[in-house]
Amino acid sequence: MFIAVLCVLLAMLQPFVLSVLARSSTRKADYLPNPREYNETLSGWHRRAHFAQLNAFEAFPPFAAAVILAWLAGVPPARINVLAVLFVVFRLAHAAFYLADRSSLRSLVWKLAMMAVVALFVLALVRLA
Repeated sequence: MFIAVLCVLLAMLQPFVLSVLARSSTRKADYLPNPREYNETLSGWHRRAHFAQLNAFEAFPPFAAAVILAWLAGVPPARINVLAVLFVVFRLAHAAFYLADRSSLRSLVWKLAMMAVVALFVLALVRLA
């Protein structure tokens, strides 16, 4: 379970890393007074980094819940670890494809990451049935 918990931590940190990337060319004086308005002025890969950040925030809660529920249901830790690693790898690829403006690949790895989450829930349900 160490690996799965580490994956939850990495998934939790991903949006914050993307946030830093989104504003990497920004002076704090421009950003701090009204960050939400400022985010709307971003363009190019900085804007895509912001959108990837939002998506990473959205993807995290179901993943964390799935890992916890799978563990509580008694799913073998090795299975949880594999699916957690797959989720993180797919989410890293999602961010990379978002930054590179590769929408088809981005959508594919998003679906694969969500399949890992669904698999964790299904494994938990099977153990509880």
